[in-house]
Amino acid sequence: MTVGQNNNMALEALIIGTSPATCRLREMIRRVARSNASVMLCGPSGSGKELVARAIHDEGARAGQAFSAINCGAIPGELIESELFGHEKGSFTGAHARRIGHFEATEGGTLFLDEIGDMRFDMQVKLLRVLEDRTIVRVGSSEVKAVDVRVISATHQDLGAAIADGKFREDLFFRLGVVVLQVPSLANRVEDIPALIRHFQRQMPADAKCRFDDAAMALLMQHGWPGNVRELRNFVERASVLHGGETLGLEDVAMLLNPTAVLAPRQAGPTRPVAVQDSAEECAAQSFASAPPHAKTPAPGRPIDLKREIETIELEQIHVALDLADGIISEAARLLTLKRTTLIEKMRKYGVHQQAA
Repeated sequence: MTVGQNNNMALEALIIGTSPATCRLREMIRRVARSNASVMLCGPSGSGKELVARAIHDEGARAGQAFSAINCGAIPGELIESELFGHEKGSFTGAHARRIGHFEATEGGTLFLDEIGDMRFDMQVKLLRVLEDRTIVRVGSSEVKAVDVRVISATHQDLGAAIADGKFREDLFFRLGVVVLQVPSLANRVEDIPALIRHFQRQMPADAKCRFDDAAMALLMQHGWPGNVRELRNFVERASVLHGGETLGLEDVAMLLNPTAVLAPRQAGPTRPVAVQDSAEECAAQSFASAPPHAKTPAPGRPIDLKREIETIELEQIHVALDLADGIISEAARLLTLKRTTLIEKMRKYGVHQQAA
């Protein structure tokens, strides 16, 4: 077997499927991997942009070097510079030791900047300078250090609109997007669903694997998959937990595709998370007013721990918003009508971990 055949097999094992959209994607990966040009990946959340970035790295000349991924939307704005470029001891409160940033740590390799559209505007200027000069300066230092890193970025946003609104620098877009690669949604590659299911099931114990009859598989092929490959992976895991070893039919799959249906009767009108209130009284009033008839009520004479009840409601709404936003903090904050930094603080308070993009 030749080296080229080995590389083809490795890429096909990483980017699963034989649909026209997936075959085109693999061909584009092979082409851009040959160069050192910056690549921007555009596509909906959950479509596998980080997997594509890793495939480009693995197919290129930097394959034996480091691959590092950072989610620009998951890091507070005041810390992103330190994360990327590093800092010196004592350069700011909490900087108890020198820290190497992602650019230095990935020397010779590939740095993947996910959700680049969420990067603060002032940081966009600093990133542009690094990409143009190929040098970095740690926070709190004056030493200029040369870096050799290939940058691949990704976004689910319409950066054209962000540029028009003055929220994203056009010059940075052109620097990051020497090549712009579109990652297809799962709805545009439904032929790959059976192969993707088999791929996810290979990672499970034999007795946890499910089978799907023809009607069930037809429903899976017709589903819209708004959460893309991430949603499909979660579906396969949910099916294995609840129906491991069984053959599932149409009704089984319909229920599994709507996991929230068993939680409570749906109310009329669109569903959206309740905004997290700064006022405890407003939050309590809203939650009690919207509580279903079977909501827990305190026993007569027993005091109500109002603070705990409010925190429980707040935590539930944070989880709802993060699920609807596919784990993207900035989008979840918008749904909750909070500042992104406020949501991050609340997530830390409750021990909520950021999901992958």
